[in-house]
Amino acid sequence: MSMFSFLFLAALAVSFAVELWLSHRQVAYVRAHRNAVPDAFKETISLEAHQKAADYTTDKVHLGNIDRIVSVLILLLFTFGGGIDVVNRFWTEFELSPLITGVAVILSTMLLINLLELPISIYQTFVIEERYGFNRNTPKQFAIDLLLQTGLSLLIGGPLLALILWIMQSVGTYWWLVAWSIVMVFSILMSWAFPTFIAPLFNKFTPLQDETLKKRIETLLDRCGFQSKGIFVMDGSRRSGHGNAYFTGIGDSKRIVFFDTLMNSLNHDELEAVLAHELGHFRRRHVLKMLVASAVITLIGFALLGWLSGQEWFYSGLGVSSQSDALALLLFMLVAPVFATFLQPIIAYFQRRHEFEADDFAAAYTNPGHLISALVKLYRDNASTLTPDPLYSAFHYSHPPASIRIANLSAKSA
Repeated sequence: MSMFSFLFLAALAVSFAVELWLSHRQVAYVRAHRNAVPDAFKETISLEAHQKAADYTTDKVHLGNIDRIVSVLILLLFTFGGGIDVVNRFWTEFELSPLITGVAVILSTMLLINLLELPISIYQTFVIEERYGFNRNTPKQFAIDLLLQTGLSLLIGGPLLALILWIMQSVGTYWWLVAWSIVMVFSILMSWAFPTFIAPLFNKFTPLQDETLKKRIETLLDRCGFQSKGIFVMDGSRRSGHGNAYFTGIGDSKRIVFFDTLMNSLNHDELEAVLAHELGHFRRRHVLKMLVASAVITLIGFALLGWLSGQEWFYSGLGVSSQSDALALLLFMLVAPVFATFLQPIIAYFQRRHEFEADDFAAAYTNPGHLISALVKLYRDNASTLTPDPLYSAFHYSHPPASIRIANLSAKSA
């Protein structure tokens, strides 16, 4: 084995061990606090709901560990196990052009990996979610969604992948800069197209019918200086009992979306406060900041790929006997997440800070107590644990833990 092989395996082992250790801490911490509702929630969350959240969290963590083990085995199978070499030889025998062969190798490898990971997704939906009363999906709908997602990936991702490989083969030394520019333009285009053309393929979006609520929301939008293409209710209950709200799109395609499950759970005051929180992300430019951060990380990634693609040890060190632009891109896509694991707590930190800023914005434009009561209902209805392990949440949570978030909002209403 080469030095790079040992480096990759060491990073994989460390990231895997850290994740298992954090998962163990999470389960132990949640179980230790299972039989007592935190003081801040004793008046609003029953012991039964608290215990349901603890058990749901524990089951999800256990399944996450199984998923992690399966993912590691699949990664090793396709690298050191020779899986990529087998797929590459299969397509090479057809004597197609290097571009078509490269696209076929990448797409078929990713398809095989998704198929191997499919049982975890099925178990999550039809066992875990079903056990706790959240699943509304059917095997037929699950299959339709899977086929639609796969078709869109091929229809949209295939041409983009072909374009990137063509750039790698044709542009020269600084191909990675051109490829990065293409990917960023594509990301912005997808942000514009998603709410209008893609999301409606999976869910039904109905304009908000409640005129009283609609008027309140429009008044809030005016106060916040936010323009949108409309306020919509999404049939989230078609697949899940979980509730949520978000705004999506850029430019003229911006729209506000409430899950129907959320509409059924919250009153008008609470819905307005939740929307104010979402608008806080817009007004504090969180979407733009995350887009810039993503652009910088992606640029670094493409620059690194531009260097690695010309290094023989990059291929041989990962168990691949051939060299090509497509194989370099495929290997980078598979291996980069292993090293990116160590960036996770940094990213999560900034995401949580953004949530605090959005909460502060909501508290300035609506009654903080309304957002508190909305969040408590969401914690209860979504079976979100009120007692996560501090280290686990610092590493994984994009939102502040419930007790810290509620305390921050309570201070605003004092």
